[in-house]
Amino acid sequence: MKVRVLGCSGAIAKDCRTTSFLIDSEILVDAGTGVGDLTLDEMCKVDHVLLTHSHLDHVAALPLMVDAIAAQRKSPLKIYALPGTIAALRAHVFNNVIWPDFSRIPTPQAPFIRFHEIRVGQTFQLLNKYIEVLPAVHTVPAAGFAITAGQGCWVFSGDTERNQAFWDRVNQLNVAMLMIETAFSNKEKDLAHRSLHLSPMVLASELDLIAKGKNYPIYITHTKPAETEQIMAEIQRFDQTQPFGPNVTHDIRRLRAGQEFEI
Repeated sequence: MKVRVLGCSGAIAKDCRTTSFLIDSEILVDAGTGVGDLTLDEMCKVDHVLLTHSHLDHVAALPLMVDAIAAQRKSPLKIYALPGTIAALRAHVFNNVIWPDFSRIPTPQAPFIRFHEIRVGQTFQLLNKYIEVLPAVHTVPAAGFAITAGQGCWVFSGDTERNQAFWDRVNQLNVAMLMIETAFSNKEKDLAHRSLHLSPMVLASELDLIAKGKNYPIYITHTKPAETEQIMAEIQRFDQTQPFGPNVTHDIRRLRAGQEFEI
């Protein structure tokens, strides 16, 4: 299973693209502005889109991508999301005001997109991948995902704040790598708390919930462009002072658009 990072920023700026990951060539996880780096041929190969939640930085490119490739597709693009996320997209994006309702055109019987409701705790199969919907704690209905092709799980937290239920489940999985958000620096910890995002000091307490004996690469995503360097410096400081098991520290790395991983 290959994971390509199309975007992993918490906002836009030059070379900063918002959240989207391509799993092999057929599955998108979130559809932020990073999707714009795909060619038309690459977009046409995507059959499934998994959405963590409805916020713009995670869905901004979805309506534009559908518009770009709809006429070339032979079947609807399948969009998997929580009921609240689907309701938000129907009401505020695909509403014939902001964008055409591609779930009903060219006809309701043969639309360009189809929505599929998912729920936290659910596991389902897409092609040769197994997807588990993980809990997230955010200001709108939200989820994370664990995806595997049988050789360990790629785990994505989605947007979340403190989340005991997430770790309770992740500690039961064979995790190959974790991608977890840290949107704000410590000086913005109050804003992070109000908006239900992580800051480095809260991330440190969250990583303490990883079960003893488990160690895997942890990639930091969703940093605000103006604070990325500060956030990573603050994470590095706590990482150097908080051992993770006997003589081991967290393996924490900065995630960058364009990176590719194979699991």
